[in-house]
Amino acid sequence: MPFGQVPVLEVDGKQLAQSSAISRYLARKFGLAGKTPFEDAVVDSIADQCADFRIESRPYFYATIGLKEGDPEQLKEEVFLPARDKFYGSLTKFLKGNPSDKQLWHILGQRLKGIDLSITCLKVKAHMEKVRAIPNLKKWIENSPVRPF
Repeated sequence: MPFGQVPVLEVDGKQLAQSSAISRYLARKFGLAGKTPFEDAVVDSIADQCADFRIESRPYFYATIGLKEGDPEQLKEEVFLPARDKFYGSLTKFLKGNPSDKQLWHILGQRLKGIDLSITCLKVKAHMEKVRAIPNLKKWIENSPVRPF
């Protein structure tokens, strides 16, 4: 392992580490990346926004699965819900002026499986459902492993 941790993708005997690098590599390889450097940068900005959300909400998730001390209900109210509202608010604003994007589904779908998008996130939920209806993605989703978060 290049950095002594997972994830690691092995291609033709070579190892590639770090989830963002792996995601970008696979997006390019399978035609899911942007068509221009600017489109690639937009996808990267969405990925960075998702990373910010994960970092902000980490205390809640760690307490929920027992990795750290803390009251999950209190952390949900004080940490997770404000982070969610901020994240989905900015993402909803972003989606108003942009077409559907397979990479956005990948980022959201894998990171937020099982989290109720609720009434405050209807535009994001509608966007995800639209992208999940793409035949090849729908097939992949049906056969992908279930992850807790």
